[in-house]
Formats: sequence, C-alpha cells, structure tokens
Amino acid sequence: MGSCVSVQLQAPCVEVLNHLGSCFCSKLKYIQNLRKNLVDLETAMEDLKAVRSDLLRKVHAAEEGGGLQRLHQIKVWLERVESIESKFNGLYSSRDVELKRLCFNGAGPKNLRLSYLYGKRVFKMLNMVKDLKSKGFFEEVASPAARAVGEERPLTPTVVGQETVLEKAWNHLMDDGTKIMGLYGMGGVGKTTLLTQINNKFVDMCDTHDGVVIVIWVVVSGDLQVHKIQHRIGNKIGYKGVEWKKKKENQKALDIFNFLSKKRFVLLLDDIWRKVDLTEIGIPNPTSQNGCKIVFTTRSLGVCTSMGVHEPMEVQCLSTNDAWDLFKKKVGQNTLDIHPDIPKIARKVAGACRGLPLALNVIGETMSCKKTTQEWYHAVDVLKTYAADFSDVKEKILPILKYSYDNLEDDNVKSCFLYCSLFPEDALIDKERVIDYWICEGFIDVVESKERAVNQGYEILGTLVYASLLQEGVKYDNKSYVRMHDVVREMALWIASDLEKHKESYIVRAGVGLNEVPKVQNWQLVTRMSLVNNKIKEIHESHHECPNLTTLLLQNNRCLVSISGEFFRSMPRLVVLDLSWNVELKALPEQISELVSLRYLDLSESNIVRLPVGLQKLKRLRHLNLESMLCLEGVSGISNLSSLKTLKLLNFIMWPTMSLLEELERLEHLEVLTVEITSSSVLKQLLCSHRLVRCLQKLSIKYIEEDSVRVLTLPSIQDLREVFIGGCGIREIMIERNTMLTSPCLPHLSKVLIAGCNGLKDLTWLLFAPNLTHLSVWNSSQLEEIISQEEAAGIDIVPFRKLEYLHLWDLPELMSIYWSPLPFPYLSLINVQNDCQKLRKLPLDSQSCVAGEELVIEYGDEEWKEKVEWGDEATRLRFLPSCKLVLYDV
Repeated sequence: MGSCVSVQLQAPCVEVLNHLGSCFCSKLKYIQNLRKNLVDLETAMEDLKAVRSDLLRKVHAAEEGGGLQRLHQIKVWLERVESIESKFNGLYSSRDVELKRLCFNGAGPKNLRLSYLYGKRVFKMLNMVKDLKSKGFFEEVASPAARAVGEERPLTPTVVGQETVLEKAWNHLMDDGTKIMGLYGMGGVGKTTLLTQINNKFVDMCDTHDGVVIVIWVVVSGDLQVHKIQHRIGNKIGYKGVEWKKKKENQKALDIFNFLSKKRFVLLLDDIWRKVDLTEIGIPNPTSQNGCKIVFTTRSLGVCTSMGVHEPMEVQCLSTNDAWDLFKKKVGQNTLDIHPDIPKIARKVAGACRGLPLALNVIGETMSCKKTTQEWYHAVDVLKTYAADFSDVKEKILPILKYSYDNLEDDNVKSCFLYCSLFPEDALIDKERVIDYWICEGFIDVVESKERAVNQGYEILGTLVYASLLQEGVKYDNKSYVRMHDVVREMALWIASDLEKHKESYIVRAGVGLNEVPKVQNWQLVTRMSLVNNKIKEIHESHHECPNLTTLLLQNNRCLVSISGEFFRSMPRLVVLDLSWNVELKALPEQISELVSLRYLDLSESNIVRLPVGLQKLKRLRHLNLESMLCLEGVSGISNLSSLKTLKLLNFIMWPTMSLLEELERLEHLEVLTVEITSSSVLKQLLCSHRLVRCLQKLSIKYIEEDSVRVLTLPSIQDLREVFIGGCGIREIMIERNTMLTSPCLPHLSKVLIAGCNGLKDLTWLLFAPNLTHLSVWNSSQLEEIISQEEAAGIDIVPFRKLEYLHLWDLPELMSIYWSPLPFPYLSLINVQNDCQKLRKLPLDSQSCVAGEELVIEYGDEEWKEKVEWGDEATRLRFLPSCKLVLYDV
C-alpha cells in the first residue's frame, strides 16, 4: 500500500480511484460508493422523518383525543430517531468538503484516510437509518397507563398533636371492613393536614412494597361539579387532552371506571360539602377483594352519613398542651425568651384560640415579631373583646370559617346560628331555651303548633351541629345542650356586624364583668344585645331610642337591683327579654307595659315580689317563665295575657288555687304548662280539665296527705315530660281504666322523681311511659317493687327500653326492680345508695346493655355489693367489674 501511494497522480478522479483499488481492496468501496451512499442516506433520512411524522400524528391523536399515554417503546424509538437525526446533520454538513476531497489533482495518504473514514461513517449510518425506519411501524402507540403511582404532598413543618388521631385513622382505614372513611370537623381543625399525612403514608407504602397502589388526590370544595372532578381524576390517571374533555360525563365515567376497576386505588377527596355520587363520576365500589379505599374530609357530619359512613371520625381541636406546643413553635423560642413574663401572657393568647390549629398558626405567626409585654397584653385584650380586630384574624381565619356559614341553605338557619353568638364564651346553650328564643324572634313559624315548631328547632340545631358550627354538649338533668367554639363565635359576631360595617348591630358583652350598661354610639343600629353574666347593679333611664332592638338578654346579673321605667320605653320592637337568675331583683317598673311587641319574658329564679299591673297589657306575650320565683305573692290577672302559649309555674311559692286554675282555663291559646300542686282539690280539678291536661309538660305534686288522695289516677297526658311526686301519703298510682292498657298513656314522659312517698308499694304505672330516660326513687320506706309482677299481669310491655339513669336511695323494703332480666339498651348508670339492703338481684343478664354505653353500677355500701345475686357466672363476669363504690354526703 505504501509503494502505491508513492506515485503522484495527475489523472482524472476516476482513473485515480481505479488505480488505487488494488491497494484498498475491500475497504475501497467506502470511497468508491460515497456519492451514491450520501444520496441513499439523504433519501433514507427523509423516509425516516416521514415515518416519524406519521407515528407522531397517531400518538398525538391518542394522547389528545383519547387521553391515553404513549407507550414506552414509542418514547425509546423517537429518542433514537432524534439522536440519529442529530448525527446525520453533523455528518451531512461536511458532505461538500468530502466530495471535493475526492476530486482533486493530487492526493496524499492523509486525504485518502479521511475519505475512507467519512465513507465508512456514511455507510454505517445508512444501515442504521434503514433499520430504524423498519422498526417504526407499531400496531399500538399509546395506552391508558397511570402517569404516576402517587405524589407526596407538602406538609407544614409544624404539625403538632395529630399523632394519635393519625394512628387511629390509619388503623381504621387499614381494617378490611373499612371501604370508605369520613373525616369531619369544624373549619381549620386540621382535616386536610390529616388527609395529607394519609396520602403521604400511602405514597411511602407504594415505594417500599411490590404491590402498586394508585393514590389520587382531588380537592372538591363547595362547587361540586361532576365534570370537574372527572377531569381532575382523569389527569391523575392519564386521561387528558381536548378530545377527552369534550366527552359526555357518562362516557368519561365509563373510561374512569374501566381503568380503575383493573387497579388498586386510593381516592382522597378533600373538602366535600355535600354527597358525592361516586358512581356518576365512575369510581368503582371499594371492596375487600379489590383492596381499594376512599377517604374524604368534610365539615358536615350529615355528609358522612349521606356517603354511607356511619362511623365517621371527628377531627377535634387540640388539647391544651398540644395547642401550647404548636403555638410555641409558631411564635419561636427567641421571642418567648425576650422577657420572663411573655410565656405566661402567651399562654393566655394561645388559650383564646381554644385549640383550633388554624387560629394557633395564624395568631402564632403574627405574635412571633412582638417583643414587648405591652404588645402581648394588648393581644389578650383584643382577643377577649372583639377578636376580629386582631391582625390577620379577619383576613386569614374568619373567612375560612365563614364558608360553613355560607353553605347553609336557609336564611332562617343562618339567623339561628348568628343568634347563638349572644351566649357567653364556651357556654352550654340549653336547646329548649334557644329554640324558644328563635320561635319568638320569628325564625321558626308557629302557625300550626308549638310541638311542630320545637321539632323544627331541633332540626335546625342538628343542621348546625352537622355543619360543625355548633358542638353537642353534655346532657344534664334531663336537658340537652349545645355549645359554640369561641373562634366560631367570633366569626358569627363578625358576620352579624355585617363584616364590621355595622359593629353595633350585635352588642355582645357577656361574662366580661360589666358594672353598667355599655355605652353605644348609635343605638339606632342595635338589633340584639347580650349582657349575660355580668355585675350590673342598676339600669338607669335611657335617653336613647332603640327602635330596632329585638332581643335583650340580661340574665344572671346577680347584683342587679333595679331597672328604670324609662329604660323600657325606648324599645318598641323588643320581642325577647330574659331577666332570669337576677336574684337581687325584687321589682319591675310599670312601664314594662310599653314593650308592646314583647313575646318572651323570663323572670325565673328572681326575687320579684309582685308582678306589675302593666304586665297584663302585654297582649302579644307568648312565653312567660315564672319558675322558682320564691318571693312572688301572686299572678292574678294572668288571663289577660290573651296570646300566652307557654306558662311555667314550677317551684312557685304561691301554689295554684282553684281561682288560678279558672284563669288558666281562660287562656285559649295555652299549649305548654308547668305547674306545682299541693292541694288535693286543685289536683283533682287540674286532672279533670281536658284543656289544661293537654298542655301539661311538667307536673310537681307535693305534700298531699294520705287522707286526701289515697289513689292517684293519672289520665293519658300526651305532652307530659317530667313528674315529681314528693312528701305525699299516696298509696297507689294508677292509669285511668278507660284507657287501653297496652297504649302509651304517657308517651313523652322522660323523667320521674319519687321522694318521701312512704305509702307506695310499687311503681307499675311506669310501664306506660315507654320513653322514660331518668328514674329516681328516694326515701320511700314501703316501696317493695318498681314493677310488680302481680300488678303487671296481662300487660305485654317490656319496660325501660329508653332508660339511661336509675337512682335508688334509702329504700329499705325494695326487693325487686323487675322479675326477669331486661335488655336495657341505653342504660349507663345504676346508683344504689344508703339503705337498699333487700335489693339482692338486678334485672341483668349477660346480654343486657349491649347496645349502649358501658354500664356503671354505683353503690354506697360494700356489704351490698358482696350480697348481690347474679343470674349466672357470665352475668357476674360481665357486670362485677362495672361496680364502683361511691359515697355521697347526705
């Protein structure tokens, strides 16, 4: 080869190549065929690009029209085409130079070598392009494959106090029996944070396990639209593009269903406000077989039940310690350490948040830059008086909570909610009392009957509880309560003031230690005023007109001694006036007659001696409460209150006489009566009055001697709720014989207290009170049985199906409650105290009390416990651990 190239070539290009052919042998073809190979390569590259264009057109159609995702092999092929195209461009750019290199008058070894290398590259690329082109024809180009298993969602670095509830929620969700789980709670309580942690746990689980779980997160919010939810789910699982979005909802639902039904998925729905129809969206039912789960968050307990979740998990506010830990983290230790008094003040600020994480986060961040004790004390003052004035509260907290209010569909329900803000912070709100307020304010229609109006009131309370705007309170003394979270209360006051445009519309200074009525700039704006639980001593003359004031709550001002007559003259539209529990108040001014619109008046637990004559002029008064007015001398003239529907006279020192009963008979609109009777003749007259019996809700019978009434015969009293019989010589209580003995003669009776009735042998009449929840029997020396087997012969009624509390005190002859075991599905407490030594057997077996709370059996004598005879070993093992020694001071 060396001897050949030593000859200097002067001939044309073809002659040179022919001359060199013998030296290059087989490698000469790379140079000989270069021009042809370059033409073939250019053509092959154009063909490859055409194949790529056709393929991309198919891929784009599948992605945009069908919402599918290109196959991985398509991605690899396109990447290879892109790579070889880049190499081709680089190779082809030196084409002209290389061709000229062949066509010159002389050539040296260096030029020939370069031509050889270039020709070889062209030849190899030509084969690669042809091969790649041959592989560019695919039967399938895309499939509905999930884009990702799941995405970890960001969490605030200061998540505090949710470890326990997260563990509980996770364990419940992982149970095979749990298909759908609902997390509910008030706004800002941390539901989304908890759901985020659940999302991240699933993502972590997917990273560490072989089984693939598709985790889908969708924010639903108040504007629930099926197509929007479908689009969000579609984007998560690979369905996207203009054509898919144009599909009808039922077609998209079918696509989603067909995809998810072949997968194991977890669907997380955040912030739903009403029922989400999963079938309409296309979500397959989660089952134990497919292992799928659905979790949602909501502020409404009602949404949980509508979604088929009957054991939802409430996300509650943080405990005091956890709240303080979160608040400290948001404020920062540096700020807390600036002054030794700041931590103590900071605890008060944190306490004002009442454990609500949203408030703790926002207020904590705001206070992180406050370096003086004065600033911290100011924060305490603002939060106690009107929290909306606190920096960031009305921008970052109240609007979020307001979504729950905005979601209430009925304006009257909204008004009822705002009305609850009139009660003091963290107060227990008596359901019956607030419903009576609402009725008299006109939020609830009473055209048909008081019972229907009350039922509507309970429906509204249920709606507000389900919306997490109110919370269920404890049941105490046969009364049920709700309460309002303090931050929700601030939101309600903010809304009631028209978002601060009219801050004096609602004047609420409850429980703040006032000594006088607060000064108001514009009384014309005031619609409702609450001065509950203060120390106001006197209410002087009012020089201000209050034309729009409809509610005035002044109860429990225990220092209040007088109210001026002029004060009432300025309130022509007042409909609710509550003066209860003002124990120093002994008189009312005659000018109360000026309250021409008044419908509700509560004077209970006050020491007023005489009712003003002017009271009789209140022709619109519907509700009058005079209970426990131990100084009141009389109520003559009460029949002049022609609109009166509710009259409460329990614990009334001036016990009803025959003349008073006659006045009550003349109240033609009366629907509710509570009364205390101490005369046998008055009792007989009362029970013979069909009008008054129809109205009776609470009846107290006291101090009636044996000679007067040996047998008390009760008629059927449909609305009777509570009965107290004390200090009477009655020997027997019966139900009227003309009543069907199998019918519930006392269908609403829920509370019975018998005390000091030494003539009674049994209380078999309680069989006809199917809704009895509280039964207390005290100090009745001859009582032998609660339900007598002999007296109940022929009556096929199982008693005490609703009983919750049973108190038995000082009953030396009591031997039996009932002769056989009872189911007691709701019984939570049996209390046996003092001398009940003959009561050896309780009507229990191992199947009793299985549906309700765990039964507690309190006793006051260790000897009694040792002598109890259990029906069998299973019963003893079941209830003996429930026995608890409790000693009471008598």
